[in-house]
Amino acid sequence: MPRLERLTAHHAPAVLRFERENRAYFARFVRDRGDDYFAEFADRHTALLDEQDRGTCRFHVLSDDEGAVLGRFNLVDVADGTAELGYRMAGHAAGRGLAQYGVRRVCDLARDEYGLRRLVAVAALANPASLAVLRRTGFVPAGEVHLGGQPCLRHVRDLTAQISTGGSAS
Repeated sequence: MPRLERLTAHHAPAVLRFERENRAYFARFVRDRGDDYFAEFADRHTALLDEQDRGTCRFHVLSDDEGAVLGRFNLVDVADGTAELGYRMAGHAAGRGLAQYGVRRVCDLARDEYGLRRLVAVAALANPASLAVLRRTGFVPAGEVHLGGQPCLRHVRDLTAQISTGGSAS
């Protein structure tokens, strides 16, 4: 069973491997991070942990039994009971219900442990799988936006409302 954990320093090698192995896959849906991201990864990872320590962001990894990262689930710009959810799954893990599982778990953490009341998420219109994950986990479309020149759909989820998202990762 995959496990969702809060990002720590010990995750750095597995996260870097995840990002490298899935770089081309991710670039199909979002702008590539660029070579500098990989060259400066250690410093960036440390900076993320600093942001997390300050409480402005909450970063998570979904790992398999061997510790390989299957996905990343991040809450950024945490303020006034709201945060933006972002996530990415490894190409080989797509289509197995793991993204829904991760989003559900992060929504639970956001509400129960971080005290958040509302999450916002954006998915590219060209990424129907991500749009479906958001719909299936209780997010409601809230208008089109453009990110990186790409048309996207903004979604909102009220964490105070009781919804049935059902199911679990298989």
